[in-house]
Amino acid sequence: MDCFETAPPEPRAIPGGAPADPILAVEGLSHSFGARVALDGVSFGVPAGRFTVLLGLNGAGKTTLFSLITRIYNTRRGSIRVFGFDMRRHPAQALARIGVVFQQPTLDPDLTVIQNLRYHGGLHGLASADIEARAGEELARIGLAERADERVRTLSGGQRRRVEIARALLHRPSLLLLDEPTVGLDIELRRQVLDHVHDLCRERGLAVLWATHLIDEARDGDGVVVLHGGRVLASGLVEELRAAAGVATLGDAFARLTEKKVRQ
Repeated sequence: MDCFETAPPEPRAIPGGAPADPILAVEGLSHSFGARVALDGVSFGVPAGRFTVLLGLNGAGKTTLFSLITRIYNTRRGSIRVFGFDMRRHPAQALARIGVVFQQPTLDPDLTVIQNLRYHGGLHGLASADIEARAGEELARIGLAERADERVRTLSGGQRRRVEIARALLHRPSLLLLDEPTVGLDIELRRQVLDHVHDLCRERGLAVLWATHLIDEARDGDGVVVLHGGRVLASGLVEELRAAAGVATLGDAFARLTEKKVRQ
């Protein structure tokens, strides 16, 4: 990157304070591992305040997509913009606006809850006072303030997931990415985590991209991006996909879309 190049301005605001452009904009994104094509011309957007489900079977390309958005892999074909910042040209600015909850647990079980959050805040360059204030706020929100000084290994699976979400929000991101976040959780814990993240969308205006193969994790009013064989087959609100397919459920719409793709 040219050392004299300046960062783009923040996206233009529309009435109500939301950005005119999507918080996450993916355009023409492709990625291969040798001869195997993992993503092929993927394009979609996630606006502020929208819970968007990236729906696909195992092997559809969801984790590869997340790895490109978080720059674990470099983008070579296509573009990724986060709050107006191109991931290739302005990676630091783009990544600073992303919070991530990975599929595999990443909390240190031998540290306390608050120690895990302090470590994350330090990595993002937050001042100690800000870390303590924000950690207290996030832990209170998830109902775990009284367990801040307990080791993570003493928490249930659902509580650990909520702590991971609290940690991901500590630096005040605009975009929250969650890769199969309910794996290993029972039905009630899945519902609690889903409810919590939906509340964050409504109350904070977060843009959320939630990757899953579980169709029942998408609710009416949510956005859906159907990813299959590395390609986007459809995108829109849950009810729009049902209507377009002429079926009663998202599961039926997904089956119709993916069956058509296989037959092609």
